[in-house]
This record gives sequence, C-alpha cells and structure tokens, in this order.
Amino acid sequence: MRSFEGQFSDNRPLKRTREEKVRLLAELKETIRTLKPHTSPELRTSIAGKIRELEADLAAPPPPPRERRVPTHQQDQFGNGPRTPRRPRPPREF
Repeated sequence: MRSFEGQFSDNRPLKRTREEKVRLLAELKETIRTLKPHTSPELRTSIAGKIRELEADLAAPPPPPRERRVPTHQQDQFGNGPRTPRRPRPPREF
C-alpha cells in the first residue's frame, strides 16, 4: 500500500548527476575487482553491464544548459508598474 502516488518507492529510474555517475562507476569497478573467484557468473555479468551502461552515459556529451524562458502569458504582466488589487479592501479603523 502506498501513502501517495509518485513517491520514491515507485518503479522509476533514479536521476543521477554526472558526479554521482562517476562515483558509482568507480565503486562498481572496485566491486568487480574484489569479487571472489566463486562468485556467480550472473552477478559478474550484471555488474559488467551496469559498468558498460555508465561508461556509455559518461561518454556522451552533457546536454546543453536550458535557457531561462519566461512564458508568453507572463511577459506582459511584469514591468508595467504596480498592479491593482483584485478586490479592494475597506479602510481599517483603529
């Protein structure tokens, strides 16, 4: 049972930064280097596959930075001076 939709336990890929990928790649290489000879071949191929996948991710050029764009519906709102209140308030009496 889930407490809410979209929580981290859902089955979806984790988003990692480039630094996290480099660190994970080093950890996986260290892990495969220190495996005992009697380790199952399936485990070795699984780790090797993850290493290949990370190396392919890191070999690709990083995506260009996104430009900060103002939505078209907000361009006219800003810079036109102070806005009028939505609903006028009665004056406060002390």
